[in-house]
Amino acid sequence: MISYNKICKPTALRFILCMSCICFIIPTYSSAQANRTLIDVKKYSFNLELNDTTDALLAISTIEAISKKESSVFELDLVNKSTNGKGMTVFSALVGGKSVRFEHSNNVLRMLLAESVPANTPLTLEIHYLGIPADGLIISKNKFGDRTFFGDNWPNRAHHWLPVIDHPSDKARVSFTVIAPTHYSVIANGSRQEETLINSKQRITKWNEEVEIPTKVMVIGLARFAIHYDGTVNHIPVETWVFPQNREVGFTAYNTASKILGFFSGHIAPYPYSKLANVQSKTMFGGMENAGNIFYYENSVSDQKASVRNESLVAHEIAHQWFGNSASETDWHHVWLSEGFATYFTHLYNEFMYGRDKMTADLREDRGTIIDFHKQQPLPIVFKQLPADLLSVLNPNSYQKASWVLHMLRHEIGNEAFWKGVQRYYNTFQNRNATTNDFIQIMEKTTGQDLSQFFNQWLHRTGQPSLVLQWAYEPKTQTVKGSIEQVQPEDIFKVKIEIGIYDDLMDLHKIESLELTERKTHFSFKTGQKPQKIRLDPNTKLLFEEKL
Repeated sequence: MISYNKICKPTALRFILCMSCICFIIPTYSSAQANRTLIDVKKYSFNLELNDTTDALLAISTIEAISKKESSVFELDLVNKSTNGKGMTVFSALVGGKSVRFEHSNNVLRMLLAESVPANTPLTLEIHYLGIPADGLIISKNKFGDRTFFGDNWPNRAHHWLPVIDHPSDKARVSFTVIAPTHYSVIANGSRQEETLINSKQRITKWNEEVEIPTKVMVIGLARFAIHYDGTVNHIPVETWVFPQNREVGFTAYNTASKILGFFSGHIAPYPYSKLANVQSKTMFGGMENAGNIFYYENSVSDQKASVRNESLVAHEIAHQWFGNSASETDWHHVWLSEGFATYFTHLYNEFMYGRDKMTADLREDRGTIIDFHKQQPLPIVFKQLPADLLSVLNPNSYQKASWVLHMLRHEIGNEAFWKGVQRYYNTFQNRNATTNDFIQIMEKTTGQDLSQFFNQWLHRTGQPSLVLQWAYEPKTQTVKGSIEQVQPEDIFKVKIEIGIYDDLMDLHKIESLELTERKTHFSFKTGQKPQKIRLDPNTKLLFEEKL
């Protein structure tokens, strides 16, 4: 989920920071988040020095931006130093190469110009700072006891170590130039531009990403790595980066990545980045879809069977390269456009590779998870108001239920229209940001249908239908008569459901379709013989809870 550049030699960088005018700090401004209406960031260049004697990060960050409106004040998110000693201390701020006054408090860095600049003015902001990250850049030891550094920015934790607009709506290009001890290899977004020994103890490594990405997926990773180059897929290099102590099993742990990349590239659009690196890391998540370099939890490399266990995880994180990284949500209210898409496209990959039964089993398992979650937290998929803890937007609604919505949409409009709409949506919002309504409008244009009822009841309402089936067989007319009642406390859902009629051998004899538009819907079907069983939704097309 994360990617986080003119690097000076370490002595020069340290001198600049120490000699900067600390007197410019005026800690009086109070704000919870930088004002995103002031600037549009075009590129971040992060110049970082890391070492093994301290957890302190020494940095010069250069931000190329455009002023959105006339202003003499420009803001960036950056965590300031707290009473526990963690956080960043800014030594100087420059705009257009000239030092300016600044305020740094409440985790916002505010640069104060002597005169206002007009709207649409190109700006170059330069921040010199030092500090120990409390979060965002995780400095720890891996399971082998080796020191590591891994960016872990999702959802808005980049500003713990980088001065940024820490919001998915403001995408930018990024470069990382890192000075570190020579025993570390450095991975980051984009293509490696340089790797040079500075002296016997330090190396400089530069990575550059020319595709605009959100801060949530801008990262670096430093560790002792064993690196394997797995080949190319449509000219995209695929790489594996693992800790050397588990090199033998590690080089196979993510070896499904090439075929997964081929599937998504062929069905959605060409891969949006210059490489795909799969990295064993210290992320707090099972997988973090950083653009072009995915970080996986360190125990994803364990034994020779890791590749099989990891396949769906790898598919989920690779799907994010299109949905979440390239086509990103405008705000966390619409996080289902990332997580629901990645979840469902993992199912689509599994269906392609292993058949419909695999997908069906996974969807049924997801259905149970959704029902259980609704009993605890009856929430809609699209958030009306964001929770205080943004990590809580990661829940079964955003993943499994949103995936189910896409699955039901596919059956509602047909497979061909579904893929055509998804491709149109991605191509429209590639390297941009989208809302839920943007996706709905694309699907309505593609199909020529009014899909408002479908999306309103599944995205903006809570719950799902709870259905009670009753039926009886009349031998004289060879007819099954019965009813399906919606017993959920919420308003009724208007849905289509299939009814499977099974014969004496428990084979699916016949399928009937029924529109549920009332609290209780009656049906009557000719069967020709007495059913052994009647089952709702035999082909797993509808999200519902069956009540006995």
